[in-house]
Amino acid sequence: MMKAVVMTAVGDPEVLQVREVPKPQIQHSTELLVRLKAAGINPIDTKIRQRGAFYPDALPAILGCDGAGIVEAVGDGVQSFQVGDAVYFCNGGLGGHPGNYAEYAVVDERFAARKPASLSFAEAAAVPLVLITAWEALYDRGRLEAGRRVLIQAGAGGVGHIAIQLAKLAGATVCTTVSSSEKAEFVRSLGADWVILYRQTDVAQAAMDWTDGEGVDLTFDTVGGPVLSQSFAVTSIYGDVVTLLAPDPNTDWKTARDRNLRLSYELMLTPMLKGITKAQQDQAKILQQGARLFDGGELKIHLQQTLPLESAATAHQLIGTGSTTGKIVLSMD
Repeated sequence: MMKAVVMTAVGDPEVLQVREVPKPQIQHSTELLVRLKAAGINPIDTKIRQRGAFYPDALPAILGCDGAGIVEAVGDGVQSFQVGDAVYFCNGGLGGHPGNYAEYAVVDERFAARKPASLSFAEAAAVPLVLITAWEALYDRGRLEAGRRVLIQAGAGGVGHIAIQLAKLAGATVCTTVSSSEKAEFVRSLGADWVILYRQTDVAQAAMDWTDGEGVDLTFDTVGGPVLSQSFAVTSIYGDVVTLLAPDPNTDWKTARDRNLRLSYELMLTPMLKGITKAQQDQAKILQQGARLFDGGELKIHLQQTLPLESAATAHQLIGTGSTTGKIVLSMD
């Protein structure tokens, strides 16, 4: 048996209950049994708790896509890892395969990567979903190149603060939106070239002033709702917009069409939801490349708070405020 936080029903954070559940077992030759040291909290976790899992009859369910820990056992076909290796990964937690709000998890070796040596387990557990999301959004969907001007909406958030750094590593000039002067200082420390306080400033006007009326080459919308329409308005003709969210019914599609914009969606969960093994392996490769960047000092992860596993409900309440800087993590130690 092991301790886990279980989603017992759809509802408020209180539906997350600490329980003793069966310890997972290796079922396939390529799987790893990982003694989890930490689990990352992401907005998708709170949405599943509020709306239900992606799979029917999934409850009770263990949430948490992001995990980091130590390999405790390996299947007889495992080639890349051995007992004692420190790993991190994005796997499970959507209502099908069990997630990482637990003391143990099983993950296919093809979907795991070695933990960055320079990061603690808590820091490593905060990385996978936001790194893969930002990487795919900027490099794959947005086709980011050196010299381009990029606007990252909500740059102090989990995805946003990684996106700023990845954009700078690609040689882009970065503008970002934040809610406070404290967050403005934070994103500048990550390399942001221009910061817009969206509660005090007209974002569209500020972005157009920054680009001498041309608009940015690429806008990355991590917020959704009316921010997508705003993103269309600040993006240059023939520019790119990448969004993480489904469009609002009132989205200004006319501006997107008039400006000949290319719109891309980014949902890094698609490979897991659709069972696309090759794409999941590609995402593990992003984690491998990310590990080198972290260990080389070129990339940083910011933890706002680390809480014990038993405080998962509290973590969800914090995420629900929408004002998180960086990430929140659960620790099993």
